[in-house]
Amino acid sequence: MSGKIPITVARGDGIGPEIMDATLHIILEAGAPIEPEFIEIGEKVYLAGHSAGITDDAWESLRRTKVFLKAPITTPQGGGFKSLNVTTRKTLGLYANVRPAVSYHPFVPTKHPGMDVVIIRENEEDLYAGIEHQQTPDVVQSLKIISRPGSERIARFAFEYARQYGRKKVTAFTKDNIMKMSDGLFHEIFREVAKEYPDIEAEHWIVDIGMAKMADTPENFDVILMPNLYGDIGSDITAQIAGSVGLAGSANIGDHAAMFEAIHGSAPRRAGQNLANPSGLLHGAIMMLVHIGLNETATLVHNAWLKTIEDGVHTYDIARGGPSVGTKEFAEAVVQRLGEKPQQLKAVDYGKNTVGGEGGPLQKPMPLTLSKSYNPKRELNGVDVYMYNTELSPEELGKKLEELAGPEFKLTVISNRGVKVYPEGFPETFLSDNWRCRFEAREPGTATRAGIRALLERLENAGLEWVKLDNLYLFDGQLAYSLDQGQ
Repeated sequence: MSGKIPITVARGDGIGPEIMDATLHIILEAGAPIEPEFIEIGEKVYLAGHSAGITDDAWESLRRTKVFLKAPITTPQGGGFKSLNVTTRKTLGLYANVRPAVSYHPFVPTKHPGMDVVIIRENEEDLYAGIEHQQTPDVVQSLKIISRPGSERIARFAFEYARQYGRKKVTAFTKDNIMKMSDGLFHEIFREVAKEYPDIEAEHWIVDIGMAKMADTPENFDVILMPNLYGDIGSDITAQIAGSVGLAGSANIGDHAAMFEAIHGSAPRRAGQNLANPSGLLHGAIMMLVHIGLNETATLVHNAWLKTIEDGVHTYDIARGGPSVGTKEFAEAVVQRLGEKPQQLKAVDYGKNTVGGEGGPLQKPMPLTLSKSYNPKRELNGVDVYMYNTELSPEELGKKLEELAGPEFKLTVISNRGVKVYPEGFPETFLSDNWRCRFEAREPGTATRAGIRALLERLENAGLEWVKLDNLYLFDGQLAYSLDQGQ
C-alpha cells in the first residue's frame, strides 16, 4: 500500500458488481495509485439481520479511508429497512450532493445539445430526515426539517463550487410561496450568502416553474441549488433530458469524508447479462479522482470515455436499437483510448495533480457566520395541540375547548389537515380524525410550560385525547409559526 491512496469500495447489488469491475479496470489501467478496500453492504447484509445494511467493519473502513466508491445497492422491500444511501450521507456528514448533467450531442440523442448544468442538492435535511409518525388512524405525518446552518452550509458550497469551476450563475429552487417558513428560510439564507459572492450571478425560481424552464431551456441555467427532495427529483430529470440517467455520476461531499456513485439504481433485471452501462459509476469515479487529487488521471479517463462515445462504442441503453457492446467490451474500449482526446466533443482538463496537498477542492469546512450571528429573543406564546376526534363536530369541539382554555390561553383556531374549520369553517371541507387546536397566550409571549401542562391535564380530564403538541414561539416579537389555510 506504500504510496497508494486507500479507498473503500462496495460492489453493490444487481448490476453493481459488473459496473464496479468495469470502472475499477479503467481507472487502474489509467494508472490511478489507489488501493481498494472492499466491503459488503446492501441486500445480503440487510437480510443477514443488519437493519442498516452495513456492518461495523464496513463503517471502520469508511471512517479510516474517508473515500467511498459505491455501486448501486438493493434495499429489500418492506420490513422497515432504511435507505443505506441516506444513512451513509447523514452518518458521515456528506451534506453536499453534486450531480452534473451534460449532453453529448450528437452521439447521445437529446433535445438540448448545449446542456451543461450542475445540480447542488442539500443532502441531509428536508423530508429525507425520515421522521414520520402515524398519529391517528387517518393521518400520517412526515416532518420537513430545514435548518439555518444546514442551509447556509449548502448555499456557500454552491457558490464555492461555481467559483472553483468557473461557472457564472447559481440559481436556487424552492417552494417558499407555500412553505413560507421552511423553504422561506432556505431562500433567505441563499440571498444572504449570495451577497458574499458579487462575482457570481444569483437568482431564485419557484421549483415547479423553475424545473419547467430548466426542462425547456437548460442553457439558461448553470449551477442549480435545491433542498433535498427537489434536488433528488430535479437531478434525475436533468440527467435524463441531457441524454440518459445511466450516464450521470454523483459526488457526496462532507467536511471529513466523501462518497461517489452513479445516480441510477441496481437494476436487478439486468444483472449478470453483461449489458449494463458503467458510465454513471465511471463518472462518479472521475469525480473521486479529482477529489483525492489525481487530476491528471481524471483527465485521462474522462477524455478516453468521451472519445469512446464519439467513436460510436455504445452499450444497449445508448445505442437504442443500433449496434451495441457489453459492459466488459465498453470498459475495454475506454482503456484502449487512454491518452486520446475527443475531436468533436469538448475535451476536459482537470489540471495538475494535487496529491500530498489538501486534497480535492470541494472538501473544506464552510464557515457558518450567518447562523452564529443569529440570536433572536425567543418567547413562548402558546401551543398547538393535535387531537384525535371522531365524534365531535368542529363547532362542538371548538365550544368545548374554549371552556377548557383556562385563564392563560385562548383558543384561536382549529384546523384539519391545515385548513381552518373553527371558527367559521365551511361544511364542504373534508375532515380527518386529526385536529390541530391552537391555544395562544392571552397576552403575547406570556405562556408558560406549567400552563401548557395544566391545559393538557384539563383536556384529559374532559375525556379528550391529544396525540401531539408543538410549542408556539415569538422570535423578536414576530410569530414563529404559520397560520392555517383560510385563517
